Amino acid sequence: MDVPSNQHEARLRSEELRSQLNYHNYRYYVLDNPVITDGEYDELMNELRAIEARYPELITPDSPTQKTGAEPLASTFEVVDHRVPLLSLSNCFSDDELQAWYRRAMDRLDADGAQLVSEPKIDGLAMALVYENGQFVQGATRGDGAHGENVTANLRTIATIPKSLTGRVPERFEVRGEVYMSRSGFERMNAAIGDLNLEREREGRKPLPIYANPRNAAAGSVRQKDATVTAGRPLSMFVYQLGWVEGGARPDSHHETLLWLKELGFPVNPEARLHSSLEDAAARIRWWGDQRERIDYDIDGTVLKFDDLDAWATLGAVGREPRWATAFKFPPQQRTTKLREIAVNVGRTGVLTPFAVLEPVVVGGATVSLATLHNEGDIRRKDIRVGDTVIVQRAGEVIPQVVAPVPSLRTGDEVEFAMPAACPSCGTPVSRDESEAAVYCPNLSCPTQQVRLLEHFASRGAMDIEGLGEKMAYTLFRAGLVTTIADVYDLGAERLAEFEEFRTRDGRLSKVAENLLAGIEKSKSRPLPNVLFALGIRHVGYETARVLAERFGGLAAVLDADAEALQGVEGIGPIVARSIADWTARGENRAVVERLVASGVDPHVTPRAAAEAGTLTGLTLVVTGRLETMSRSEAEERIREAGGKVGSGVSKSTTALVAGADAGSKLAKAQQLGVRVVDEEAFVRLLAEGPAGVLQVV
Repeated sequence: MDVPSNQHEARLRSEELRSQLNYHNYRYYVLDNPVITDGEYDELMNELRAIEARYPELITPDSPTQKTGAEPLASTFEVVDHRVPLLSLSNCFSDDELQAWYRRAMDRLDADGAQLVSEPKIDGLAMALVYENGQFVQGATRGDGAHGENVTANLRTIATIPKSLTGRVPERFEVRGEVYMSRSGFERMNAAIGDLNLEREREGRKPLPIYANPRNAAAGSVRQKDATVTAGRPLSMFVYQLGWVEGGARPDSHHETLLWLKELGFPVNPEARLHSSLEDAAARIRWWGDQRERIDYDIDGTVLKFDDLDAWATLGAVGREPRWATAFKFPPQQRTTKLREIAVNVGRTGVLTPFAVLEPVVVGGATVSLATLHNEGDIRRKDIRVGDTVIVQRAGEVIPQVVAPVPSLRTGDEVEFAMPAACPSCGTPVSRDESEAAVYCPNLSCPTQQVRLLEHFASRGAMDIEGLGEKMAYTLFRAGLVTTIADVYDLGAERLAEFEEFRTRDGRLSKVAENLLAGIEKSKSRPLPNVLFALGIRHVGYETARVLAERFGGLAAVLDADAEALQGVEGIGPIVARSIADWTARGENRAVVERLVASGVDPHVTPRAAAEAGTLTGLTLVVTGRLETMSRSEAEERIREAGGKVGSGVSKSTTALVAGADAGSKLAKAQQLGVRVVDEEAFVRLLAEGPAGVLQVV
C-alpha cells in the first residue's frame, strides 16, 4: 500500500478517506444499506491507518480509526448511552497478520503465550442487552459505539432472547451479542414478500422491498418502527460477551463467562472453543474457512479473544479497537460470469464512473447483475474488456466488484473499453483532469449532476434534510420543482400540493411532503462547516470545510477569499485552494449561495483568530467517559471555541484529561503518565476561567 511521500498529499488523501469512510459507516450502521463491500471498506480503512501511522499529527478525534459505527438516528429511536463503549474489532487477513497481532499482545503482557477463545464471526447486528434483577429492561444497537438506538420493544419479539432469568444473577448487568437471520429464514421471508408483491401488484399497490442478504434483512427488521413487523421476521441472537456488572460477581475468564451465560439461559454459540495456543486457534480458523457453508447463517470470519479477563484490562484498546480481540476475515466468495456491457454513471461533480453490467450470477446467495469497476484506470490496469468472462466477488454481501478477467477464455470478440466523448446525461463533450486521471462533464447544469448534488446537499453530513434522499431528489427534478440546490428553499406546501406525488387521496398535503418541508426549514440552522461541505465543491470534505469555517467565520468571507488567501490556511494546499477559488469565481455558484442566504441559510462560527485568544489557548485536552450536561462532541467543540486543542489520546503532551462516568482506559493512562484529570464541574470552570485557579487546585 502506497503512502503519500509528503504531508500535504497525505492530509488531502486522509481527509478524502475520512469522508468516504464516515459516509459508508452511516450507510452500513444507520441506514442498513451499504454501497460498498466489506473488502473495499477494509481497503479504505487500512489505507487511512497506514497514513495516520506515518503521519500521526493528521489523526483527528472524529477519524473512523478512532470511533465505531455511526451516530444513531435520534428521530426514529430514543438514543441510549453505552456505559462501556461497544468497540469494533481489528481485522487480520493472513497468518502473518494474525501472528503479528498475537506477538504485540504478548509483548504488552510480557508473556510467552496465552489461551484463546474462538467463535464464528456472524454477519449480523451488534446489540447490548441490559438486565435488572433478572429482567430484560433495555436493548440497544451499537450505533457509534458510545450511543445506540433503543430497540427494546423490537428485541422482546425475538424468541431466543430471554425476557427473564432464573437463579443467582447480578443486580444489574449487560450482555452483548449479534442479532442475525438464518439463510433459510431469509429465503422464506423473501419468498413470502415476493408472493405478497404479486397480490399488491394486482391491487395497484407499490411492492414491498426485497432484501439483498440476511444481514441487511436482520438490521432492517430490528430497526422497524412497528414491533409487530419485527415479530414476524425470523430473527435469532447469539450472546458472545459480558459488558459490565453491578451488584454481583463475574467469572474470571472469557470461556467461563460464556459457560455461565449459557447456564443463565442466554443463547451462546455452541461452536465457541477454548485453545491452548495460537497454533490451535489457527487450525480452527482454517477449519471454519472450509466448513462455513455447513451452517445456516452467514459468517465472514472467526473472532479470537484472549481468555484471561485480566489480560483484557492490561491490553486495553487502541482507537476504536480492543487489543485483546481480533477478527480473522475470510476471503470473499467469487464466481465467474460474462461482462455484457460497461456503462457509465455521472456523479455530483461531473466525474464519469464506469460500472459493469453482468450476465446474472448467484454469488454468496444473491443474484448479481451489476458490479463496480472503480474507474477507467482500474479497467485499463486489469485489462477488462466487454465480452470477457470475469471474476466477480461479493465481500460482506453487498455491492460486488469485478476482480479480474479470465484471459484464457477469450474468443477474440472482446472489445476494449473507452470512456464516452460526450456526457451520457446531457451530451456535453467531456473534459479530462490529467492531474486526477478523471473524465468529467463540465456542464454545471447537467441534469444528473444536479440530482446527485442535491442528494449530497441534503445528506446527513451536509444539510441533513430528512426525507430528501435519492428517490425524492429524482422526483423533485422530474416534476420541475428543483433545478439547483437553492430551489429547495422555494418549495412550499401550496407548490407541492400541485403534484400528485405529494397529495393524499383526499387532496391534502401528504405526510411525506410535510416531513420534507419540516426538514428543509430545520436545515437553515445547520453549522457553517456543514453548509460549506453541502455546496459540493471539489476536494472540500467536511474536515476542510471545518478549517475554512474556523478561519473565515462566514459564507461571504469564504466566497471573497482568493486562492492565495485560501492557501494561507493551514492544511489547504494549492490544488484545494484553486478548486475553491474556481468554484467561487463562477457567477452561477455565487448566485446559488446568494439565494441560500436570502432563504435564511447564513451560519457563522467564531473565527480561529478570535478563538486563539480564548481561555484554553495553548492547552491540549482529551475528553473521555460520559458527561452529564453535554455530549462528548459538544465538549470538544467548546474546547476548540476556547482556543484549545482536542487530543485523540492521552500522552505526555496532554494538558488535562476531562473524565466523565465510565472513563475507562484513558483515565488509567492519564494516571500512569501523571496527566492532570478534571471532572465535568472543573471542566466547565476551566472553560470559563482558564487554567489559573482551576488546574492548580484540582
